[in-house]
Amino acid sequence: QVQLVESGGGLVQPGGSLRLSCAASGFTLDYYAVAWFRQAPGKEREGVSCISSSTGTTYSADSVKGRFTISRDNAKNTVTLQMNSLKPEDTAVYYCAAARRGCTGWRAYGMDYWGKGTLVTVSS
Repeated sequence: QVQLVESGGGLVQPGGSLRLSCAASGFTLDYYAVAWFRQAPGKEREGVSCISSSTGTTYSADSVKGRFTISRDNAKNTVTLQMNSLKPEDTAVYYCAAARRGCTGWRAYGMDYWGKGTLVTVSS
């Protein structure tokens, strides 16, 4: 079946790094923009980063610019979110999502597929 599966979450100290992966099965990510969202307890889901399907152009929220990097490996049908200099406020469940369109307006438009999320906890 069609699905996205996130992996790589866990517990990390402030200033540390984690690499999240989003693996697609049942469809090919080549044609999809892929975005990472996160949701902290009691907070609304927010967009973190997006990578386009055609050009690989990336977009990131101001809160993570310079710290997080999104990339894709179409040969492996995966998208990665490299997270550096993690802060306690980065603690959240991180979700990847795919849409067969560009990243323009990505934080607002509805995605076609969603993963179930992976928990990232940044704490000392």
